[in-house]
Amino acid sequence: MNFKRIEERRKFVSKPCALFWDESFLWGLMAWQALKEADLPFDLIDAEDVRQGILPSYRFVFVPGGWAAHKLAALGPGGKEEIRRFVEAGGGYFGICGGAGLATADGLALLSVARKPQGKRVPSFSGPIYLNLFPHQIWKDVSDTCFSVWWPSQFDLKNEGIGVRARYGRAGCGAASSDIPVEDGEVIGWPELEKRYGINLNPKRIRDEPAVVEGSFGKGRVILSLVHFDTPASPNGTQVLRNIWDYLNDESEDYQALIEPPEERPLPFYPGESDLELVSEMETMAGGLIDTGINNFLWNWRSPLLLKWRRGVRGLEYNTLFVMIAELGRRLRAIRKAGRGNIQGGEETKENLRFHREILGLRDDLPAFVALARELLLKERFSLPAGHLSPLDCDDDWIRERRIRLFGGAMSYGGHFRSIITRVDRLLFGLLRAGGAD
Repeated sequence: MNFKRIEERRKFVSKPCALFWDESFLWGLMAWQALKEADLPFDLIDAEDVRQGILPSYRFVFVPGGWAAHKLAALGPGGKEEIRRFVEAGGGYFGICGGAGLATADGLALLSVARKPQGKRVPSFSGPIYLNLFPHQIWKDVSDTCFSVWWPSQFDLKNEGIGVRARYGRAGCGAASSDIPVEDGEVIGWPELEKRYGINLNPKRIRDEPAVVEGSFGKGRVILSLVHFDTPASPNGTQVLRNIWDYLNDESEDYQALIEPPEERPLPFYPGESDLELVSEMETMAGGLIDTGINNFLWNWRSPLLLKWRRGVRGLEYNTLFVMIAELGRRLRAIRKAGRGNIQGGEETKENLRFHREILGLRDDLPAFVALARELLLKERFSLPAGHLSPLDCDDDWIRERRIRLFGGAMSYGGHFRSIITRVDRLLFGLLRAGGAD
């Protein structure tokens, strides 16, 4: 392991943070927006960049939420070893939610931390929660201890050497457990609701559980958080992110001193009017699914990026599809409005044709998904009062078969949805990475 090579490269860092994008989807976009709001320097990277050895150019890597198992698969053995080598040689690792899960014993094994089994968690808690903070630099100038969590797992600490930086306190106003507002659950009674839902719901079950932990792997620091400090429009979260940037960059240096002018990444294509029309059609289709859910009392918006949905339907997938297609549309319209600028080539280049084929393919693929998904939502809406219905379990064979076709047979992304969202994701990654019309 060539520690000397890594340490020498780190002396010439241009930016402190590499934001790892793969298998983050909505959570990656959330992190990207939060870091932009906080005016923090970072580069977007993907698994191929990691495998090619890019990490020693940075002080630390930030891995946002998403399914940890999918992130591990995207990295492959080579990417996994690159991250372990980077941290062991002195690099930092900051993971939120799924990014935290990636670093645990079942993933990268950077810390002796596991995740509690599903049956011992409160798996569906979301929204504001107060933290009990322990003295640390990352809480500098934090005046309010209320932050956001979005359906977190729970840590199972295996080693006394792990430092707990924050523990969960009481739920905040607007928090929910599954689709039950916490204040309503207190009135109805959690034991009765848990019996009815068949899962742990009472937020008091996570009181005093570790929410943010820190440890070391070799010479490197590792911070794992189940709390989404990267929730946009969160002043408290923004302050914590800035503190983490200072802490993982170098305690004795100001990261601003390390920033060089960003390297321009010319977009290899220029979207035509027909591309914008195709994306607008996709926005309308995805928005129609959101409207179907709202009109049938299946969900409502709780923030500009996140829905709150009823137990029994897969709200996150529809949420992700709409938000990411809408962001793709915003990016492309901004590029057209700004003019070609740093974009190479004209509208008839090979890359423009390739981009058009990808957009056209998505547009042609989406109607079949939308039609079946709308039919499924309506069927689910009228099945909810009739009996037990969870995102995976259902007594109705028609609903079960359609769910598998659309989303696969597990809670993680699969089926037709995964094919669509992966293609949207790669297009959006290319635009964000290039800084298209930022």
